[in-house]
Amino acid sequence: MKRLILKTLVAALAVTAVGFASAQDIKARTLKFATQGAKGHPSVFGMEKFAELVTAKSGGKIKVNLFISGVLGSDQSNISSIQGGTLDMAVMNTGILASVAKELAIFDFPFLFANEKESDALVEGPVGQKLHGYLQPKGLVGLSYWELGYRHITNSKRPLTKVEDIEGLKLRVIPNPINVAWVKALGANPTPLPFPELYAALEQKAIDGQENPVSVIASSKFWEVQKHMALTNHQYNPQSVIFSKKIWDTLSAAEKKIISDAAHEATKFQRQQTRAAVGVNLDLLKKSGMNVTELPPAEMAKLREKMKPVIAQFSASVGQGTLNEVTAELAKMR
Repeated sequence: MKRLILKTLVAALAVTAVGFASAQDIKARTLKFATQGAKGHPSVFGMEKFAELVTAKSGGKIKVNLFISGVLGSDQSNISSIQGGTLDMAVMNTGILASVAKELAIFDFPFLFANEKESDALVEGPVGQKLHGYLQPKGLVGLSYWELGYRHITNSKRPLTKVEDIEGLKLRVIPNPINVAWVKALGANPTPLPFPELYAALEQKAIDGQENPVSVIASSKFWEVQKHMALTNHQYNPQSVIFSKKIWDTLSAAEKKIISDAAHEATKFQRQQTRAAVGVNLDLLKKSGMNVTELPPAEMAKLREKMKPVIAQFSASVGQGTLNEVTAELAKMR
């Protein structure tokens, strides 16, 4: 009996010692977390949850300051700041990171995913983790994938009821080569612009339209400057939550675990909130005066066909190995 009591006491002391050591390993610090999205944007839902979780898990020692609406500059300047260690972290369209690791451009391939079940399984699985792994040698740590949802085209000129209606429109695109290419393939004129500059460009009629998920179109109040929206579902955008490797390498194991766990827990919340908001936001857009159309199945088939040369064009640049891994994983699911 005495031996059993002694063993129990030793075990209890060991647990206390581990807990104390972990607490000692957590230093008071404030993380700077940036995004281009404004209040109500899907990325901000996740950021707010992440900040709450980090504070709770660290016992209030680690705080997270949110910098939204592009106040710390464009995505590209945020990447440089994170690599240099002057900014701790950011969340952005995964395709933007193709400028750092070319393999991530695969996420901008049109019509890559058929549904959310496929996209969730791919980014959470070994292929998604491997793709984020390409960022580490470039000074970035990929913590998790959030989402914006499926993208749709809006414009101020005319309703889109057939593929030819897209021809001639001046459309803002995410600044990367694949997005420029697919807009050109549709006979439209691509205009790469950082997201914070988009509303003003639409308002001033410098461009005719843009493409984004429903939640972004609603949270940005694009109904004020865009009349027509076509539900095209032409792209699905994971959002990469990235952290500075320079700073990550200075953190203790306990601090890394807090940040990593909080990012993954916030992922579930962020996706749930984003998906739940789609129907509500679509109703809001319609009530606010947007004319929402859907392309008939034959036109959607035509849209897919027009995108195929773009996928072929960029397959070599993302790497045949990456393309094979992604398509094999998707084939298994289907």
